[in-house]
Amino acid sequence: MSTTTILYGIPNCDTVKKARAWLTGQGIAYSFHDFKKQGVPADHLPRWLQAVGWEKLVNRQGTTWRKLDAAVQAAVQDDASATRLVLDNASVIKRPVVEWADGRTTVGFKAEDWAAALGR
Repeated sequence: MSTTTILYGIPNCDTVKKARAWLTGQGIAYSFHDFKKQGVPADHLPRWLQAVGWEKLVNRQGTTWRKLDAAVQAAVQDDASATRLVLDNASVIKRPVVEWADGRTTVGFKAEDWAAALGR
């Protein structure tokens, strides 16, 4: 378990920008992991999948998912197939993924949910 909050995402993603601004505004120290430059940390995927499930981790409403071949989409049915997909295509991950300092993992950004979870 990390003692630092880590936000995973893509820097030009609007949701990631909002999440980063919110953390900064709340005075919460965090490090940023850029999927485009640093890739998806394969060793973290099992923990993310256990915490949120593949259905939540894979953004099936996003442009990247919609551009995938129907056969590729249909093949994503469990943790193993989702793992293969996100390792090949980080942009299909719902962003941001956050590993909180307390050990929790969340996906997506809603200021009210984050504030409630952090007691703010």
